[in-house]
Amino acid sequence: MTSAIPGTPESELEGRVALVTGASRGIGQAVARALAERGARVVATDRSPDVKRQTPDSRITGMVLDVTDAAAVDAAVEEVERTAGPLDILVNVAGILRPAPVVELTDTDWAETFAVNTNGVFHTSRAAARRMSARGKGSIVTVGSNAAGVPRTRMAAYAASKAAATMFTKCLGLEVARDGVRCNVVSPGSTDTDMQWQLSTGDREQAAARVIDGDPSSYRVGIPLGRIAEPSDIADAVTFLVSDRARHITLHDLYVDGGATLRA
Repeated sequence: MTSAIPGTPESELEGRVALVTGASRGIGQAVARALAERGARVVATDRSPDVKRQTPDSRITGMVLDVTDAAAVDAAVEEVERTAGPLDILVNVAGILRPAPVVELTDTDWAETFAVNTNGVFHTSRAAARRMSARGKGSIVTVGSNAAGVPRTRMAAYAASKAAATMFTKCLGLEVARDGVRCNVVSPGSTDTDMQWQLSTGDREQAAARVIDGDPSSYRVGIPLGRIAEPSDIADAVTFLVSDRARHITLHDLYVDGGATLRA
């Protein structure tokens, strides 16, 4: 690997240490790789052991971590700081989706959705913020969802958990702003990931067309830009927010959804 030239996009995160959750695939994997490409040393975590086998960049180290386990999160952050260096960046991506109408939603599905999507963000952000605040710098980005701001059928648990994670991140950001720590949210819409296709049936091309065109029966408008996002689209938004280019941005919720929510 060649060294990055100072002042170029490939070096803007040089020397920084990042922790990314939910990084074995999809958006989390794209974020880990994008941060590494810009010079960061990345610890990519996931509860799936696959995360340890998907590290094509020498700057990425895989670590198995269940974000629902607060003690495990604290230990993992301590290990990252001991082996990689002081944590500069945290990106919360880990998430699960259990689609169902509310009247059919089980207590287990509701609890497990919040355990990952909301409690997990709390566990990792708390552990990171304690250290970042003490050092007077750092950036935390939570990958939420545009469903946090617009009602969706069959997605009550997911939408509610993401809304909670979004507001938590903003409240945290308010508390640690004077310590030099920035906290922001990136809210994707429909993105080409396994989670997206979990919501669809039949041919993927036809399913994509239905998403883009919209579905009045489920009260969804389409995507004005006429495309489903790639994970790299979300990763680009995250890398901007953690960089010095966004040094005066905090408490912000950046929708990356092709206009699908009409920014309601």
